Amino acid sequence: MTDAVGSIDMPDAQDEAPDSKKTRKGGKRAKKGPLKRLALFYRQIVAELRKVVWPSRNQLTSYTTVVIIFVAIMIALVTVIDYGLSNAAKYVFG
Repeated sequence: MTDAVGSIDMPDAQDEAPDSKKTRKGGKRAKKGPLKRLALFYRQIVAELRKVVWPSRNQLTSYTTVVIIFVAIMIALVTVIDYGLSNAAKYVFG
């Protein structure tokens, strides 16, 4: 059978040794203490944050302006709908 790029090849029965038993319990985590795991976690966080592409000051200013304008429009829209519905309720129910 030909292998395709990205295909997962299942091992044949002859490739595995019949007497090999996996005796690992918990993998690498079981060997480390809780403080070492916590330190590893924070190192991984810092490594991921270094990969982030942070916006420039101009981009941040424009994004903030767009968000504030959008929120102001939504507040105005909800206010108008609320005012209209309250007047309609007063008209219907007295």
